[in-house]
Amino acid sequence: MIGKLDHLVLTVADLEATKHFYCDVLGMTFEPFGEGRQALHFGEQKINLHIKGKELEPKADVALPGTADLCFIIDGTIEGCAAKLKEGGVPVLEGPVKRTGATGTITSLYVRDPDRNLIELSVYDN
Repeated sequence: MIGKLDHLVLTVADLEATKHFYCDVLGMTFEPFGEGRQALHFGEQKINLHIKGKELEPKADVALPGTADLCFIIDGTIEGCAAKLKEGGVPVLEGPVKRTGATGTITSLYVRDPDRNLIELSVYDN
């Protein structure tokens, strides 16, 4: 019945810190939309952003910053990703390490975003 994920929502404490991390470091695009709404775009996907205390309804039952654990497949190499993270002042918590992605083996780096969400940045192994 489910074909693909269209978007997900992150609740964030600091919109500017979130934009810096996801746009300046990870290369996503920030786009406001509708009446006071905002999203991060990458490829054919988006992450809608809710500001803590100003969440839109309906929302998750427990909508809090720092409660997500997300894995993104990156373009390029894991070494290039590590260099970009270092350049952006983002410490790597773990990696590179081998993991299992949705369609095969991946090599991953783990970092935290400004809200302390766990972010896994990965490439599929050939």
